[in-house]
Amino acid sequence: MKLEINPIGFLFTEVKKIPRHWSVSDAEGVIHLEKEFVEAAGDIEVGQDIVVIFLFDRSRRFTKDDLLQFPKNKNIKKGVFSICSPVRPNPIGMSVLHVLSIQGTEIGVRGIDILNGTPIIDIKPYVKDKYDCPSRPEEREKK
Repeated sequence: MKLEINPIGFLFTEVKKIPRHWSVSDAEGVIHLEKEFVEAAGDIEVGQDIVVIFLFDRSRRFTKDDLLQFPKNKNIKKGVFSICSPVRPNPIGMSVLHVLSIQGTEIGVRGIDILNGTPIIDIKPYVKDKYDCPSRPEEREKK
């Protein structure tokens, strides 16, 4: 199966040293949407958090040797699906960013861990209760 994914926009930032993960980042940038997608972002509001899906377009190609990797600051190899490495079978990343501004094709965001010029492939709402709740029905009942 072959998939075709096209960017809906690109992230731009002047930050030179990008934090390793969005959860510890105060770095700011701008998502510049392609004009054809501006209407799709019409309900995004300043102050909300959004899930941004992007391509690791500058990561080296994944090989079988990358199934286990050393996470940053760890001395034990872990499976790639349990870490946030940009070297993945499919070079797709996800960050939760805080919306600072919206003007036309530009969405100002904070919390970036995304390099300047990175292709954005999707934006989804961050629904805190949905994503932070336990996944098993028996765990939800305990709440």
